[in-house]
This record gives sequence, structure tokens and C-alpha cells, in this order.
Amino acid sequence: MTVNTQTNQVDKEQVKTFLLSLQDIICQALEQEDGVGQFKQDSWDREEGGGGRSRVLREGKVFEQAGVNFSHVFGDKMPASATAHRPELAGRSFEAMGVSLVVHPNNPYVPTSHANVRFFIAEKEGEAPVWWFGGGFDLTPFYPVEEDCIHWHQVAKSLCEPFGENVYQEHKDWCDRYFFLPHRNETRGVGGLFFDDLNAWGFEDSFAYIRAVGQGYLDGYLPIVSKRKSKEFGEKERNFQLYRRGRYVEFNLVYDRGTLFGLQSGGRTESILMSMPPMARWEYCWAPEPGSPEANLYDDYLKPREW
Repeated sequence: MTVNTQTNQVDKEQVKTFLLSLQDIICQALEQEDGVGQFKQDSWDREEGGGGRSRVLREGKVFEQAGVNFSHVFGDKMPASATAHRPELAGRSFEAMGVSLVVHPNNPYVPTSHANVRFFIAEKEGEAPVWWFGGGFDLTPFYPVEEDCIHWHQVAKSLCEPFGENVYQEHKDWCDRYFFLPHRNETRGVGGLFFDDLNAWGFEDSFAYIRAVGQGYLDGYLPIVSKRKSKEFGEKERNFQLYRRGRYVEFNLVYDRGTLFGLQSGGRTESILMSMPPMARWEYCWAPEPGSPEANLYDDYLKPREW
């Protein structure tokens, strides 16, 4: 995508106000769905500039751990993770703000979910500023139900439609490519939407899109949680959930650009790593029994497909 340097209509405060409100809305909705757990907030400052507020719900009735973070950081030099694919931005000062969340449910039949919406602006004296939006959401089931996956993608497709007939397919395919573990030759889950460097639509339409994505996350996720949270499970299902959570850890620590950006930019480590599951496990050379519910995940879902 060609980078648009026109910033005459950029309203950073409007973006920040939306992000703070989105954090509130998502936390309230997850607390209501859980019925017991409540978010605890840590406000933090970054020595190099900026800060944020981290909210974590632990040991709830439905959610083993859920983290919903807002951050607004700035500095004199772009982190290496942000300039790796655009070296022309090296040496610019930057400002970044966003909401990022990861939800790890108790019940293995309820998928893990992730969402993120963010805004960057990079500036250098004597040159036009460069800004862009990014974000998306994705779903990571352990015992997938096809109707849940279809619902998730239908929500994604519906929110994309006002922005262009090809947007859903482009951002769905981008999600499949991004949330992929090459060393395992499998996707992290069943995908959703992913986009970055979005500014070619202009500020207003780009901002409207991240609002739709941020608000659409709850429309996609909560109906699935409501359907599956009471399903009975045993030690076998719990062990498989913990094993598959190991893949989540592998992706976030090895490949995720957001994790790298946060660590390289001097962000708050506890907030950056709140995406890690509270418990996970690994097992040497484990493989599912052919024809089992666990094999169904590998056979039919850990690969890109059309919904």
C-alpha cells in the first residue's frame, strides 16, 4: 500500500478518545459475560514518553485470564520492529496509541480470542509526517464448532462491506498469512481480520474502519462464549487446551510484531506479556489420535479456508 503523507485532517485526540472508550466498553461486556470476575487496572508511565492503563481479569467464572490494554507512547526514534519493512522511516520520531486484548477462557470449548486497533504517526523535521492505522481480530479455538467460525467470519465480512467489496477478502487473507507458525506449518487459529499501514482511504474512512473493527469484536465473540461456556469438559480436554496454548506462546514470542514493538520501544513488560496464557504446556512429539476431536482441529481448521 502506498503511504499517504497527507495529515491535514488527522485528529489524534479523537482517536485517543475512541480507544479509551473502547477499552471501557469491552471490559464492561466481558465482566458481564463472566458474571464473577472483575478487571483490575494498573496505570503506568513510560520513561521515554507516554504510558497507558492495563486491565486484567483473573480467575473468573468464564475467563481464566483476560487482558485489555490501552497504551499511548511516543519517542525520538522508531523501534527496529516498526522500520524493518519500511527502512525509510528510520530516524523519525513516533507516536503510537492503541487497544490490544487477549482473552483466555477456562472452558476448552470456548475459543481464545485476540483483538487490536492502533494508530501510528512518524515525524521528521523538514519532512511530511506519515500516519497509518492497523489492527484486526482473530479466533483460536481448541474444539472448533463450524457454525461458530462461520459466525465469526460473517461478522467480519459484514463490518467490512461498507468499506469496499474486496476489503474482507484482503484482510482475511492477510490474517491467515500473519497468524501462521512456519515452524509448525499451521495457522494459530481460524483467523479473522488483519491489516496494517492503512491510510490510503484518508483519515476519516480509515478511522471509521478501526471503529467498526473494534466494536465488531464483541459482536463476533460474545455469542460464541455464551453458547459454549457451560459445556462440560474433563482432564483430557483441559490438557489439550493447555498444549494448544503453547502454540499461542510460540507465536507471540517468536513472530508477533506487536510484542516486538512493545519490548523494543521500552513499553511496560507486564502489559506487553499479558497476552501470555496463565498456564500452558508442551509435550515432546505429541500427535492427536486419528479421528479424535483433537485431530479434527488439525485436519480441518489449522489451515486457511473460506467461510
